Amino acid sequence: MSKQTYRVCFCFRRRFRLTVSEAPEGIKKLFEQYSENGIMSLDRLQRFLVEVQKEEKATIEDAQKIIDSVKHFHRKGLNLEAFFKYLFGDINPPLASLGVHHDMSAPLSHYFIYTGHNSYLTGNQLSSDCSDVPIINALKRGVRVIELDIWPNSAKDNVDVLHGRTLTTPVELIQCLKSIREHAFVASEYPVVITLEDHLAPDLQAKVAEMVTQTFGDVLFSPGPECLKEFPSPESLKKRIIISTKPPKEYLEAKEAKDKENDAEKGKAASDEEAWGKEVPDLKGSHVADDKNDLDEEDEEDPEDGDKSQHNLAPEYKRLIAIHAGKPKGGLDEWLRVDPDKVRRLSMSEQELEKAALTHGKQIVRFTQRNILRVYPKGIRVDSSNYNPLIGWMHGAQMVAFNMQGYGRSLWLMHGMFKANGGCGYVKKPDFLLKSGPHDDVFDPSVRLPVKTVLKVTVYMGEGWYHDFHHTHFDAYSPPDFYARVGIAGVPADNVMKKTKTLEDNWVPSWNEEFEFPLTVPELALLRIEVHEYDMSEKDDFGGQTCLPVSELRSGIRAVPLNSRKGDKYNSVKLLMRFELSDIRV
Repeated sequence: MSKQTYRVCFCFRRRFRLTVSEAPEGIKKLFEQYSENGIMSLDRLQRFLVEVQKEEKATIEDAQKIIDSVKHFHRKGLNLEAFFKYLFGDINPPLASLGVHHDMSAPLSHYFIYTGHNSYLTGNQLSSDCSDVPIINALKRGVRVIELDIWPNSAKDNVDVLHGRTLTTPVELIQCLKSIREHAFVASEYPVVITLEDHLAPDLQAKVAEMVTQTFGDVLFSPGPECLKEFPSPESLKKRIIISTKPPKEYLEAKEAKDKENDAEKGKAASDEEAWGKEVPDLKGSHVADDKNDLDEEDEEDPEDGDKSQHNLAPEYKRLIAIHAGKPKGGLDEWLRVDPDKVRRLSMSEQELEKAALTHGKQIVRFTQRNILRVYPKGIRVDSSNYNPLIGWMHGAQMVAFNMQGYGRSLWLMHGMFKANGGCGYVKKPDFLLKSGPHDDVFDPSVRLPVKTVLKVTVYMGEGWYHDFHHTHFDAYSPPDFYARVGIAGVPADNVMKKTKTLEDNWVPSWNEEFEFPLTVPELALLRIEVHEYDMSEKDDFGGQTCLPVSELRSGIRAVPLNSRKGDKYNSVKLLMRFELSDIRV
């Protein structure tokens, strides 16, 4: 086929996309079941909403809104084309539009919190620019925890934000603070936590205290120098800024340039990643190595437990710290000790958490019922890649810290988790992570549980690529060969990915395939959806992705918008899918 013929064919298809002839057989059969003489009346549409879409409270008025929205041909109801248009429309999303609907009156420790790592970096961890732009972008997306590494500037008379012991270019702290103040509550009114990694002497700590106080004023939450006995609730902290760091230590000199060169060599080895990100690892058979080369300093002992630098700190700085952080002296048992009289934040690298989970899994869960656990990427992730967030979440970790510029499958999961609860950045942890049993027992993440729920997913078809991609994007001379991947990210027993057949030469692929996912812990499950274009000679091309929290999926036939690698929604690309959830009665 010539290029000219190819263009004519697909201009024709573009004009007549989503015609009745393209409707999957399953959709046509449902329409026949709920229509009469080719029309789905108002009453029958309401019955369809209740019986198929599982919208039990759907009213005649709801059905009328759908008919009005498609504005299609017939006053008395929907013909097949209008019905098809409704199913694929924005009025029919896959997640319930419930807004903030979780109980927001519990302590902060009862929530998963949307958390950034090195929030000021524009790219890799070694040589990229530091800027307030990624901080602003994160806040606009709903991120609620911003991390800043604070160091003396070159003249040692002011404070910069940069990734220490690297070649990253600095940005002034005051610029970051002002941007946080301006954008903190654009996406969510719930509190923003600023975690500070502090490398300052007392005179500059005092300067930071002055900057923070003047920038945030009454918005700053300052409970005083003493540790909190219990964390306040997100509801009580609406539109407040919270500072979290260790009680300060003396400024640490940066390592020599030789260390930077060594780190750069590690970066070359670690940066080989597929175009859309490596597959997300899980705990099954994962290699847990020593993590002695972390670029973070979070593994140092808590200054409150005997560090002499405590005596030299600026008192006005210490008063700003609402959430105290640090590791007590000793091993895991001390780190995870629960103090009935105070709460704190503990930070662990992803590898420290993986090792601790093997021997202290239940202790971690018990610790996170009252205290906050922050997990951060291992230091050798100099390419700003991320890790499997479920390992932290299944142990109750509230702050699973991610490089928000580290686009790939792990970050897609993070985006998916925080679509829940109205996208406010706080997701209430499941009850089983918050409660103790009759014998003071807690959830054991290492135990395989029986299947609780079965999710059945039908992938009918997809469309929109012709509008959002150039017609030679996938192949210069023929239409694309699309396939879809559908699966679950959750506890290890639930993790799985499945794949449809590849459909050759079709801009509007119609797979009509059904998949079944038994879920042992549906509360932590995310539905993963990807579309790729098969390429015989090179890597397959990326065609879109999304992750959806199973807990907020709408049953029924839904239009699922797909996103780019960066998580931005395409204008037109969607899949038509059906979700059916059934609980297993024991």
